[in-house]
Amino acid sequence: MDYALTDKVAFVTGAGSQLGMGKEIALTLAREGCHIVASDINLEGAEKTAGEIRNLGRKAIALRADICNSAEVKKVVAEAIQKMGKIDILVNVAGGATFGGPLAEMAEENIDKELTLNLRGAMNCMRAVLPDMLSRKYGKIVSISSFSARTGVAGAVVYGAAKEGIIGLTKGLAKEVGQSGINVNAIAPGLVLTEFYGPGFSKLPGPMRPGAAPPGPPPGGAAPAGQPGGRPPMQGPKLTTTKDVAVMVAFLVSDLSNNVQGQTISVDGGQFMI
Repeated sequence: MDYALTDKVAFVTGAGSQLGMGKEIALTLAREGCHIVASDINLEGAEKTAGEIRNLGRKAIALRADICNSAEVKKVVAEAIQKMGKIDILVNVAGGATFGGPLAEMAEENIDKELTLNLRGAMNCMRAVLPDMLSRKYGKIVSISSFSARTGVAGAVVYGAAKEGIIGLTKGLAKEVGQSGINVNAIAPGLVLTEFYGPGFSKLPGPMRPGAAPPGPPPGGAAPAGQPGGRPPMQGPKLTTTKDVAVMVAFLVSDLSNNVQGQTISVDGGQFMI
C-alpha cells in the first residue's frame, strides 16, 4: 500500500538499538519515502541506523538525545529542524524498565527513572516538536505504550503506570491540537522480541515470565483453540514482531489515518481485547 509518505520527515526516538522497535520503525518509514532523524541516547547505534537509511536512498541524520532532559530534547529538535527543514512526524519509542521488583520494595530512584523515561520523556519530545507542527498546521505523533498498561503486570507496576500515562497523554493532546491538523495516537504492543526482552525480563512473576531466553515456536501446527492470531503455539506469551508494530506506525503517520485521533491501538495478537 502507498502511504504517501514521500519526503515527510520523521523524528524517531529509541532508533539506536539494533534489535529495537525504533530501528524497525525508522527503516519502515524510510522505505515508504520518509527522511529520518534517528535519535537515541546511544549515538553509535543511531548512526548505524541512519547509515542503513541512507543506503535506501533517503536522507537521514543521527542525533544523540536523552529524552529525560527537556532542554537537551529542545536543542536536538531545533537542530533536526535546521538540518532537515521540518518535522512532520514524531514517533516516541524510547523507554525502558529497571526491573526493580515489587512496588513496595522498589527504590525511589528506580520509580523516578521509569516514570521519567516512559512518560515524561515522551512529553518532552511532544513539547519540543509541537511549535513547528502548530505553525504549519500539520503533524503526526505516535507514542509506544504497552499491553501492560491495559492488563496490569505484577512486578512491572510503575512501568505499566507510566505506559498508561501515555494513553492519557495521547487522548488529552489529541483534543488539544486536533483542530490544528495534528493527529496524536498510540500503539500498545504485546511482548516484542527486542533487547528489552532479556535476562531482566525473566524476573517478572507468573505468566509474564517466559524465561531468560525468548521462547521459539515449535515446528508446524496451527494455533490451538483459544490462541488468537493463527500463529504457532509458544511457551509462555506470544511475541509480537517489531515489523508488526512498524507497519501500524506507518499507517498512523500517513494521511490515510486522518480520521483516527486520540486512539491507542493494540498490536499484540489478541492478548488484550476490549
